[in-house]
Amino acid sequence: MSSEPSQNGEEKPQKPLHDNTLVDLYVGEENNHYPLHEKLLCYHSPFFASIFYNKDNKSSRTKEFGLPEIEDKPFSLFVGWLYARALRGPEEENDIGPLLDLYFLASKLRIEALETEIVETVRAYYHDNETYPGLRRVQYVYANTDEDNVMREMMVGSVARYLTLADSIPEHWAKALKKNGQLSVDIIRSIQQWHLEARQVPDARDASVDRGRNTFKGAVGFSHVEEGSSMQDVKEEDEEEAEEESHVNGYGVA
Repeated sequence: MSSEPSQNGEEKPQKPLHDNTLVDLYVGEENNHYPLHEKLLCYHSPFFASIFYNKDNKSSRTKEFGLPEIEDKPFSLFVGWLYARALRGPEEENDIGPLLDLYFLASKLRIEALETEIVETVRAYYHDNETYPGLRRVQYVYANTDEDNVMREMMVGSVARYLTLADSIPEHWAKALKKNGQLSVDIIRSIQQWHLEARQVPDARDASVDRGRNTFKGAVGFSHVEEGSSMQDVKEEDEEEAEEESHVNGYGVA
């Protein structure tokens, strides 16, 4: 395998990456120590290559680096991927959270291969289990990514399908969409990317066809509280959410 760090991860290394040269990384507030093989680390991460290699692409004298802002859990998952080059797929929805944290770390370390693998792993979980990302997951991704992000696009596309096929908009989603205009716009953009034919979309201007104001479970119109939820129930749920929810970068639902 090659001793030079790859900037895109596409070239096949020719010289062994597991040589005797190690770098010392100190992660998190407790400075947890990770001794890692320099060449292996820098080959997969342009971020670390810029630290441990000089402008002539040679190993520099710097052999240690601190990442106090990084949490230990996602970094340990990264180390596992670095040496095994494999991710453990989620067995339940709660396993998605650590994968998202690993995704944000991979983005910081500029490891596109790992980012892509995580997106596909999360995508496969929701597809294979016939479920969709919850609101809190989507909010978390929005709070930690910028526009034109693959994970964000996958999440929004999934939610767009979920809301389009649903008989009604769940109350917590309705409140979130009213507060987060960017999310609402992104959902519309995602639907536009379906490139539906005009005949597949009801025309509200045509009086001879159904214009969308269907009767659903006794309620008429676009806005109603889902069956089984009185307005008092919704108010009480809102108060509970307000107490429990830690707002993420302004995308809270309360």
